[in-house]
Amino acid sequence: MIEIKNLTKRYGNKLAVDNVSFTVNKGEILGFLGPNGAGKSTTMNILTGYLSATEGQAIIDGYDILENPTEAKKKIGYLPEQPPLYIDMTVDEYLDFMYDLKKVKVGASKKDHITSICNLVKIADVRKRMIRNLSKGYRQRVGIAQALLGNPEVLILDEPTVGLDPKQIIEIRSLIKNLSQSHTVILSSHILPEIQAVCDRVIVISKGKLVADDTETNLSNKLSEDIRYTLRVDGPEQEVEKVLKAIPEMKSVQALGEKEAGVFEYLVEANEGFDIRRELFKRMSSRNWPIMGLRSSELTLEDIFLRLTNDNTYQENGGEE
Repeated sequence: MIEIKNLTKRYGNKLAVDNVSFTVNKGEILGFLGPNGAGKSTTMNILTGYLSATEGQAIIDGYDILENPTEAKKKIGYLPEQPPLYIDMTVDEYLDFMYDLKKVKVGASKKDHITSICNLVKIADVRKRMIRNLSKGYRQRVGIAQALLGNPEVLILDEPTVGLDPKQIIEIRSLIKNLSQSHTVILSSHILPEIQAVCDRVIVISKGKLVADDTETNLSNKLSEDIRYTLRVDGPEQEVEKVLKAIPEMKSVQALGEKEAGVFEYLVEANEGFDIRRELFKRMSSRNWPIMGLRSSELTLEDIFLRLTNDNTYQENGGEE
């Protein structure tokens, strides 16, 4: 559905995007991550036709965004971080105006098309209200509605939940998942749990280069050099910690505090290649300290992001260990 080939963007001597390539499959929700200044926004602006690339191609459903901008843009619905809303219009007036501006061509009438989108994003009850009087959550929904005009096959959403309360965030997440049933979605966000909760795959860009392109689970496995477990023990906290640290194959022990009466939790890391579970059981049972829980602790998306954007060795190898 989307193919980015050797994309490069220069501003004078500054290389904002450096030979980036990736694809997005039909119906996929792709998380697009990167620290400030990484080139993420530049890449998205090229993809949506707001900027031209110095080198490379951005192809949307077979149409090159530079060579066939009109056809390519018909395939894209875009929600910028600041939705392009005209706050002195009602919701109906705004969507009617954007419909005409986009020169939408669909089988249904304008009225029916706008009604179906309003029902989909759950703004039917505010269609007659002025946009300036809507809550932040409803404004985001109106922004998503304008992105859906014309039933574009690709949706590009930049920070769609920024500034929303927890209830609104959950509602927008659910909406994005529903939209993926009939649209390919690229979701850019600085809120890592957002990406974790919604996306099928993650791309990380840093210093203009693509440093990762995989599922969260695969990235966690690739980056985990050590075996990490979360351990719960019914025993005296400091004594348990001392015993754990005395295990020769133990790389690190982090006390996480009391989780229930008399039961303390620890994050433990063993050296690579060593299965520490038997040793944990032996040492705890010899002291009559029951193990109340033991589970593998994978890297979080935050861990992955920090390692990828801080690990120069990983980046220089093109994302390979």
